[in-house]
Amino acid sequence: MTYASITERLAGLGSGKWEVHFRARKMKAEGRDVIELTIGEPDIPTDPALLDVCSNAMRAGRTRYSTGRGEPAFLAALAAKYSRRTGRKIGTDQVLSFPGTQSALYAVMTGLVETGDAVLIADPYYATYEGVVRATGATIVPVPTRAEKGFHLQAADLEAAITPETKVLLLNTPHNPTGAVLTADEIAAIGAVCRRHGLWIVADEVYEELILSGTFASPFDMADLADRTIVVSSISKSHAAPGFRSGWAIGPSEFCERLLPVSEMMLFGGQPFIADMAAYALTHDIPTAALLRDAYRRRARIVSDAVAPCPALKALPPEAGMFILIDVRGSGLDGDAFARGLLEAEAVAVMPGSSFGAEAQGFIRLSLTVPDAALAEACRRITRFAVAQGVKEVAE
Repeated sequence: MTYASITERLAGLGSGKWEVHFRARKMKAEGRDVIELTIGEPDIPTDPALLDVCSNAMRAGRTRYSTGRGEPAFLAALAAKYSRRTGRKIGTDQVLSFPGTQSALYAVMTGLVETGDAVLIADPYYATYEGVVRATGATIVPVPTRAEKGFHLQAADLEAAITPETKVLLLNTPHNPTGAVLTADEIAAIGAVCRRHGLWIVADEVYEELILSGTFASPFDMADLADRTIVVSSISKSHAAPGFRSGWAIGPSEFCERLLPVSEMMLFGGQPFIADMAAYALTHDIPTAALLRDAYRRRARIVSDAVAPCPALKALPPEAGMFILIDVRGSGLDGDAFARGLLEAEAVAVMPGSSFGAEAQGFIRLSLTVPDAALAEACRRITRFAVAQGVKEVAE
């Protein structure tokens, strides 16, 4: 039998990147005491007020078909949020709803690039970005970022990577996996490059509410970049609601009009009862994000302090988000070998840096979404494993 070429383009780019995570789940099912630090699922529950809104909406009959663009109250809540944030009037014609950031990103890329085009992405990058781009037939062009610069994308490096085929910059700030938060000046410089070369900016801002240090900035909030910027985001991280799959895309009205049929062919609407919950989340004072910020700051310090005495390990405290990177090159292993060996020897599951691109090969990523005591115990095991490998020289 024959298959479409997309299946070849995406081979190995889906769940394969989470191989260590799935191995850990199997070990737990077999009775092993595994500490799981792989995926970004907040460990506090969804706020009860949001659950009540969702449940009440279902009981009130909000279980019928929606529209391709989204439920009016949800669209209005998003338009109001971005009007406040930008200081400009954002209309509901500039909004599309999706079941989560992932599907929003997939649809947006489908509407912007195709075979023969190129998309720039700061390396390291979130594990699904390569697949999202390659699904369209376009090519991913990683732009290296460096640990000594806090993994902040540099405008000069971006410009050096541009070719006639380049159409889009996929910009992630706050960043996963590094936790980097670009400043307004850095974004302005990056935006100037995009403007000179006629590039779209697709801004993944799902960690907007989880800034641990610094200040959030967005190209969409800059008037001279707004006409080329599309924001994708969701309530998954900010409201501890990843399973509800409620996200969106915000951009120029012409773009949204052109993308709407693409969205409709994929989904033709989400669940009205979830849209009601998301609208409530965006229009009420829900304390979840503040609770998460406090927890992630504290846990990042726990990790940093725990591994500091070990010369084989170096933690890179995040500026945002729910993850922390550890440089493991001093152990003599790369991130992939370290993560696999750690799981088998110490029953701690972390993400290998290789899941996030070439520039993260020497790192592992830890999720900060487990209780403090479990995280501290994981760090003890990680340190013990690193010491057992012996300390090696790290070539910078």
